[in-house]
Amino acid sequence: MASPIYDWYRQRLGQEVEVSDWFTVTQDLIDRFADLTGDHQWIHVDVDRARDESPFGSTIAHGFLIVSLATTLFDLMPRHLPVGRGINYGIEHLRFPAPVPAGARIRGRRTVTDVGRLPEGGARITSRIIIEVEGSEKPACAFESIVLLFP
Repeated sequence: MASPIYDWYRQRLGQEVEVSDWFTVTQDLIDRFADLTGDHQWIHVDVDRARDESPFGSTIAHGFLIVSLATTLFDLMPRHLPVGRGINYGIEHLRFPAPVPAGARIRGRRTVTDVGRLPEGGARITSRIIIEVEGSEKPACAFESIVLLFP
């Protein structure tokens, strides 16, 4: 069975397929994530204490907040392909090399590293994701994302 999804990604194996726009990680967003997850560690939510005691000089975003923003940064179900549904299958090799201070801007880069055929014309897409922090030499996080796409 022909699979436009598989074919498109297979042709781009090893290529960077997407660079997102910049996105500002605000203190409000960090606070809302803390409320949602129950992680109110001072390094994330206590602006005054973080300014005085943190080695970063400000609050920083939760690592898992940054990972979750991948769905905001990337179009994992490209509109130009006949994708009817996408399923996040997993993440591998997740690392957080650099913090994201409140107010910093991040962007993502996505490179296709593996493509597999699935039934019904679907494809399993593995991508290397790098989320950069504007002005930082190190990325905020890096991981491999595995997404299942179906027509």
